[in-house]
Amino acid sequence: MIDFVGDEHDTGPPGRRNPASTLLKNLRHDVPASVVVFLVAVPLSLGVAHAAGAPLLAGLVSAVVGGIVASFFGASVLQVSGPSAALTIVIAETIATFGWAATCAMTAAAGVVQILLGLTRVARATLAISPAIVHGLLAGIGLILVLGQLHVVLGGTARSSAIENVLALPGRIVGHHDQAALIGVVTVGVLLAWTRMPRSVRRVPGPLAAVALATGLSVAAGMDLPRVDLPNGMPGLGFVPQAPTGSLAAIVTAVLSIALIASLESLLSAVAIDKLRDGPRTDLNRELVGQGLANVAAGSLGGFPVTGVVVRTMTNFEAGARTRMSAILHSVWILGCCLFLAGALRLIPLAALAGLLVYVGAKLVNLTNLREVRRHRDLPVYLATLLGAVAVNLLTGVAAGIAVALALMLRRMLFSGIHVERDGSRTRVVIEGALTFLSVPRLTTVLAEVPERAEVTLELFVDYLDHAAFDCLRGWQRAYERAGGTVIVDEIGHPWFERGKAGVPTVRRGVASRVVPRWLAPWSQWQAEHLELPGQRGGSVPLCRGASEFQRRTAPLLRSTWDGLANGQQPHTLFITCGDARIVPNLITTSGPGDLFTVRNIGNLVPRAEADFSVGAAIEYAVGLLRVREVVVCGHSGCGAMKALLGDAPAGLAHLGGWLRHGEATLLRRETEGPVLLDGARPEHEGDRLALHNVVQQLENLRSYPVVDAALARGELRLTGMYFDVGKANVYLLDEALRSFTSAASPVKS
Repeated sequence: MIDFVGDEHDTGPPGRRNPASTLLKNLRHDVPASVVVFLVAVPLSLGVAHAAGAPLLAGLVSAVVGGIVASFFGASVLQVSGPSAALTIVIAETIATFGWAATCAMTAAAGVVQILLGLTRVARATLAISPAIVHGLLAGIGLILVLGQLHVVLGGTARSSAIENVLALPGRIVGHHDQAALIGVVTVGVLLAWTRMPRSVRRVPGPLAAVALATGLSVAAGMDLPRVDLPNGMPGLGFVPQAPTGSLAAIVTAVLSIALIASLESLLSAVAIDKLRDGPRTDLNRELVGQGLANVAAGSLGGFPVTGVVVRTMTNFEAGARTRMSAILHSVWILGCCLFLAGALRLIPLAALAGLLVYVGAKLVNLTNLREVRRHRDLPVYLATLLGAVAVNLLTGVAAGIAVALALMLRRMLFSGIHVERDGSRTRVVIEGALTFLSVPRLTTVLAEVPERAEVTLELFVDYLDHAAFDCLRGWQRAYERAGGTVIVDEIGHPWFERGKAGVPTVRRGVASRVVPRWLAPWSQWQAEHLELPGQRGGSVPLCRGASEFQRRTAPLLRSTWDGLANGQQPHTLFITCGDARIVPNLITTSGPGDLFTVRNIGNLVPRAEADFSVGAAIEYAVGLLRVREVVVCGHSGCGAMKALLGDAPAGLAHLGGWLRHGEATLLRRETEGPVLLDGARPEHEGDRLALHNVVQQLENLRSYPVVDAALARGELRLTGMYFDVGKANVYLLDEALRSFTSAASPVKS
């Protein structure tokens, strides 16, 4: 893969933004890449035109025009445009109905439609089409292409529809096969085997190798086969497309089909290459205008419709192209080939092109995309699009895919978010997602399953609740409670139904007060703000309800995490902090299960090694056995232990007084050392000033433990001082060199 440098990306027409020196530097990459793309494009262009029943030269005209016009006026830097297999089916039908000259006029008209779409800036809106529909459409095109060209490979002719091709294929397989069948099979076989060749061999593009070997075999064996029929030289400027005659609806349908398919493939190709390269993203509206101009030019000159082609674009990228000059130069090489090497092209058997198209069509049925569609549960959309395209036509396939996608969306809204959970004698009705009038039939069915005269929790996690659904819930709640039951409303997120019994919906989010999610806020605060709504909720023991909340919501999400911790712990930090209920270590450090080995005591004190066994045992276990890489001592504002050390200790608490003697060294430090600052200033309260000294003192006490001192000497341990300002919810880290605690938003260097 190529590493790009920012200023090497060309985002405008050649020479407009890049200086001459940069252009020359990029040409070292663009010229070889253009040759590789040229070698891929020639056989593919001929094969696409042949499959559609268009003049073979039309494919080469499209490759020349697409590479120059679309590259010059489009926005994608590395996109390579030309004739695409995705358009063969619709073009074949158009040629059969209106003739080639009229098809060229309709190609130009489709280009005008693309220009209008680009100018009205709706290109990005086309990407709202489900990827399942796009992949299903391409797979349908590929399947139609394979079914038709297999007949040609086996020495016959393609039928007029995919169904007829399927029915006639068994007879064609067991029937007589001539020299054309041999050439077609050889072409397909070389293409399949080419991907397994050594890298040095695969430097020659597979399509070129397959067609060249098949052509060489046919010439060496003296086979009398239909071959590429090219006129002498390029068509003159006298070619004039003819206005189509016939049904206006059929004409409009064909024009829109060409414009839609060409636009979709071009935009998807541009987005795909953007994901691989660095630099600015493609302006899709401008790219659509460039593709439209190319189709106007191609149709006017008797060429095949132009799209951005994924195969050529990816080849261009992998070959090392840097700018749009690669695509332009590939067109120059194709033009030179038509003018000076037409004789060599006339040796190519049509059966070899058919074999190439069978391979290309099969590649459109992309199994990776199919697996991706299955992961998103959109397989019905994919299949509906594919079957509609194969059985009827491409637009029918797209319409079928859209219809199935809408049906799946409605089904998911109606069924997936409403269900009943039973836990012994308790019943919980869970409602998730958008609850609208469409959900009312399903909602009433589920509510009818609730046992009579029981305690029921109505758990709402809804994005939207409309009038019909609100009335349904309100009526059921009132009727159920009149019959002797109890309904507890447990609403998460926006409180749509918090005043449901009163019949007052909270429709606008701005009306509801902002509430900290229950998994962050103290449980008592959440209970006060959510449970004490008259008539809506029933009471229960808060801690037990919190455990139930954990078991239902949090445990399923973290079960795999705890499963990995079942056989032992490997924390990275020993966290020593105060027992104050306002300090939540995992919350203020954004850590989870298994991260912190926590020691809590009054005043976050660390007695010296010889003075205490409890804290000492924890330190030895964490540093000596668990091999933690960091020890954090965290103090906080408003600490009661610091106030007690300053003389405000409650009387009659002998154990507390005995413990606080371990803080006497902190008092001595305050008297003998200069102030410890908090963000460059001294805290307002004396207790908070002492708390800063206390953190520094406890870090010094830690060094009195031999296990800590040894780990520090080996460079395996780091000591960190931390301070939490409760009122401001700010975390500070100690910078020992500056004797100051600095906001964790700009942490000190370790």
